[in-house]
Amino acid sequence: MGESRVKDEALQIIGLCQVLPRLVVFDLDYTLWPFYCECRSKREMPSLYPHSEGILYALKEKGIDMAIASRSPTPDIAKAFLDKLGIKSMFVAQEIFSSWSHKTEHFQRIHRRTGVPFNSMLFFDDEDRNIDSVSKMGVTSILVENGVNLGALRKGLTKFSQNSASSGI
Repeated sequence: MGESRVKDEALQIIGLCQVLPRLVVFDLDYTLWPFYCECRSKREMPSLYPHSEGILYALKEKGIDMAIASRSPTPDIAKAFLDKLGIKSMFVAQEIFSSWSHKTEHFQRIHRRTGVPFNSMLFFDDEDRNIDSVSKMGVTSILVENGVNLGALRKGLTKFSQNSASSGI
């Protein structure tokens, strides 16, 4: 499926939702792209998972802010790749640093930077431990297996709507 078709379908999915997150947060490695930054060189040209770019552009078009929460030990490579892919400016916060906190520290920083409450955030990551710890903060969190895709977006927005209804957002 081409990027524009993915974007169009993502826009349809987003359009069906009554309640939308104020901020969507993505992990990088094995969530937006299919590799670990620390195993690559800054000189390489990275690639995203097939649906990632279309989803990012759909969220941007709908005015939904996005951020990054990555525990990469090589933030210089991660930031270089975001730049090479032309998507670095799409993110209102980029918390990319090695940590043993399972991303809770990343989310504290994102919250301080954006002012968005945890229960108004949606998070995509490929690691159970990050999903578990961030969920306990009140963030709607979705585990992805082969990168973020339209199915994960639909699941995440549905779960966010359900969580919002039960918490009275």
